[in-house]
Amino acid sequence: MSKLIFQKDNIGLGKRKEAVARVFLIPGKGNLIVNKVSGNKYLQYNENYLNLIWAPLKELKLEKQFDIVTLVKGGGLTGQAQAIQLGVARQLCKIDNKNRTLLKPFGFLTRDARIKERKKYGLRKARKAPQYSKR
Repeated sequence: MSKLIFQKDNIGLGKRKEAVARVFLIPGKGNLIVNKVSGNKYLQYNENYLNLIWAPLKELKLEKQFDIVTLVKGGGLTGQAQAIQLGVARQLCKIDNKNRTLLKPFGFLTRDARIKERKKYGLRKARKAPQYSKR
């Protein structure tokens, strides 16, 4: 892989919870590489995660035309897989703007904004209060 592929304008950025994925779509045969490791191995051969990532490409019938190379950090495997999916969908829209109208109804371009709520002072967690004692 050449350095030309990994340019700032060539990134599809996906986020979910704490996970951040930088996605690069490269013309290829349909391989998935996550953090320089085979995608199958990284995602522990979990079919749900793999199907989630390939869903935007399958919807456009492009799964055998692109290789997905991602650099992902933060969160757990589920959040990372969903972040990669969003990055793939965004990258497909950068490649061809017509893809946007095809991917939008499936919710592939929607950023899931649910994140962990911050802890408040006087409480044990975000909402869990210490036990109330009457006497």
